[in-house]
Amino acid sequence: MNIKVIHSARDYEAALGRVNQLMDAEYGSEAGDELELLAALVELYERQAHPIDAPDPVDFLKNVMEFSGKTQKDLAELLNSRSRASELLNRKRSLTLENIRTISRNWNVPAGPLIQEYAVV
Repeated sequence: MNIKVIHSARDYEAALGRVNQLMDAEYGSEAGDELELLAALVELYERQAHPIDAPDPVDFLKNVMEFSGKTQKDLAELLNSRSRASELLNRKRSLTLENIRTISRNWNVPAGPLIQEYAVV
């Protein structure tokens, strides 16, 4: 087992090649341990080399609604306010902590993306 830190795209490609070779390794075996270590290094490199910005909360909410078939009316019913739903979706008002908790709990979505700051117009 010759594992090293991934510093470059070349190192990354080599690590991915080795991961592919080890895909059928038995858990707990030497090859399986090598696979686990390489996978962790690949994940670390990907996070550092290609960070993903947090999504915009309003865009995230709109995507949640679109993918789950929910409408502005559904959001208004959830928040008990047609005007609040409209203001949120049109960036006229920020999501409150109560709004975030309600949406997250009732629609089973993570609260993290809704907490990010965004511009209100």
